[in-house]
Amino acid sequence: MKKNNLKIALAPDSFKGSMTATDVCNAMTEGILRIFPNAESISIPLADGGEGTVDSLVSATDGKYKTCKVLNPIGEEITAKYGILGNGKTAVIEMAAASGLPLIPREKQNPLYTSTYGTGQLISNALNSGCRNFIIGIGGSATTEGGAGMAQALGVKFFDKTGKEISEPMNGKLIGKCESFSMDNIHPSVKNSRFTVACDVYNPLLGTKGAVYVYSTQKGATDEMLPILETNMKHFYNIVEQVLNISVIDYPGAGAAGGLGAGLIAFLSANLKISGVDIILDAVEFEKRIKNVDLIFTGEGKIDNQTAYGKTIAGVLKIAQKNNIPVIAIAGKIDNNIDELYKHGLKAIFSICNGPITFEESMKNGYELTTKITEQICRILTQSILALQ
Repeated sequence: MKKNNLKIALAPDSFKGSMTATDVCNAMTEGILRIFPNAESISIPLADGGEGTVDSLVSATDGKYKTCKVLNPIGEEITAKYGILGNGKTAVIEMAAASGLPLIPREKQNPLYTSTYGTGQLISNALNSGCRNFIIGIGGSATTEGGAGMAQALGVKFFDKTGKEISEPMNGKLIGKCESFSMDNIHPSVKNSRFTVACDVYNPLLGTKGAVYVYSTQKGATDEMLPILETNMKHFYNIVEQVLNISVIDYPGAGAAGGLGAGLIAFLSANLKISGVDIILDAVEFEKRIKNVDLIFTGEGKIDNQTAYGKTIAGVLKIAQKNNIPVIAIAGKIDNNIDELYKHGLKAIFSICNGPITFEESMKNGYELTTKITEQICRILTQSILALQ
């Protein structure tokens, strides 16, 4: 590394509750420029497919936001946001923006009556805007209806035992009344589009480790509702298997987001990827953008023994190690048992908490603390650079 033409890539995740990934990049940049005023910094804000994915990808690719009217999980009209990446053809959607649990008050959280219809409306809007490549994050759902509402919003028609079309947004109760469906009116651009789903769980659709029994109580289901939801889900996917000649119930991640994972595979031929960060790194062309950098700063709010497995920092380290680029991480909090990260090539970890400070104070002052610790790291680097000259 040479002090006069130092090139540093900044590739953090968000510090949840404190800073977006873009905020972290900006704070790091300030700290670097205090010591290396002529350094070139490349900001690549990242995410792992969960909360913050849209903001990170739009920022990292100079993309744009779009908003549209959709129905929330209980059928109320809201305005939801999604992103279109800098290439103009890739939409990035967080299902939680339309079908997330925080969108409805606790007393109305009931997966028998919540729907992913609004998520389908987001996809439809993006298709109408010319997008043919999709990245969909499916964390934080309020639903347990197998993605039926999503499919319905895209034109799939569902029918009851009398042959009458079910016109209400499909939900955990209505999928039990469905006896057939038709794909004839699905949005015509679906067949020419590619859907990649960022998923962070391996749960199958059915059974004790499935969508209903693992997650539904978090969405307002009572113990009495669980066998009803499970029976309805099994019934619905028996029909899906008969009509589409596809079985998705045992697919890893099919149970994510109340079975939306299964619905995206079945109705949109989506590709489910458990490691969301790999999708993000690919979308922002991370490996291409870090060519010829001297150093990478990464980080996230908490670094612990799970960070080495599928989290943002792990993805950064994999590509950095391949390209022989040193990586330094900054965190809000560092737990024990992080030695695995060093085995993956991480050079050092620094906490933004530089003294006796409460968690609340560190959250409130995250930007300033990140700037300061980055500055201190750069002071150490100055000594290393001088030693090499």
